[in-house]
Parts: sequence; structure tokens; C-alpha cells
Amino acid sequence: MKTHRTIARKSSAAWATILAAAFLLVACSGEEQKREYALPDTLCGTAVDRDALAPFLPTGSKIAVKDKSYSGSKGCQVVVDKKLIVTSAQMWMEEGRTTAFVAARQSLSTLDETAEDGRFVYSGNEAFGKTRGCVDTKYKQELYTVIQAEGSEYKDAKAMKRLIISFTEAVEKSAECTAGAL
Repeated sequence: MKTHRTIARKSSAAWATILAAAFLLVACSGEEQKREYALPDTLCGTAVDRDALAPFLPTGSKIAVKDKSYSGSKGCQVVVDKKLIVTSAQMWMEEGRTTAFVAARQSLSTLDETAEDGRFVYSGNEAFGKTRGCVDTKYKQELYTVIQAEGSEYKDAKAMKRLIISFTEAVEKSAECTAGAL
């Protein structure tokens, strides 16, 4: 005949086994969640702050950075495991426009944050910036920057602000800025 203590010990042992198995499943699934690719340090030839870009890139095994430029715009796509995650662009627009004007024409969602008196407009997953000193005097155009992380599950306005500011600063130091045309 089984006593109450014997039954209780067997129940406790069974629960301990179930909890241990559950813990192992959680721990093992965490091991699978890692980035197996190297973070890019450029987006189609333009320097990018890897630490600022990193939060927007998911775990995965393979990354590809693809040039998607066309007349008047230099574009780049970051694809992780065949999924489009981040798009960047440098676009020439008519002088006298604002970042808000450019964003209104290109934005995928509502942009509710601004910095530096409207020079940067951003949200948790996309941002627009206006370069300083990147002017094409022949065609009377100014250079704008865009980062859109539409494929990223990560959304953070402060992180996106950091990314667009660092990207815009890199564009200001690039040949695209000083050449006056793409």
C-alpha cells in the first residue's frame, strides 16, 4: 500500500522532471537564436555605424547588401536569409525642400519625431535626413538620406535617430556629396 508521502514524492519528482525538460527546451531554443553573419560596415559604399545598425538586423545565417540605385538616387538593400530588412537611400531633391516634404513622399508610416529643427524626421523603424553642404549647384538640388527598416521586428525611435544621424554624417563626407551628382 502506497502512503501519502510516497505519492507526494513521486508527484514532486514528476514535476521536477517536467520543469527541467521545459528549461532545457527554452535554453536550447536560445542557442539557435544568434547572428551567424558579419555586420556590414558600409551600405553600398557609404560607411554605416555597425553598432547603430545592429539592433535592426535579426538573427540569421546569411546577409546580402545589394545596390538598388537609379537616376538621382543611390539605394541599398540589406537582406537577411532572403528577407528584405533595411533599405537605405541618398536622394537629390530640389533646393529649398524640407526633410518633412521628402519624408511625406517616401514614408511607409507616420513619422512623429524630429531632431535638429526638422533636419531629421523619424519613427521607430524609419528615418529621413537632410545633409549639410551637399548641394548640386548646376541642377539646384540638395542631398537627403533615408533609412527604412520595414522588415525588422525591432522598433526604437532613439536607435533610429542615432542610425540616421550617423549615416547622414557619413554621406556628408562621401564622394556623392562633393561630386554634386550621383
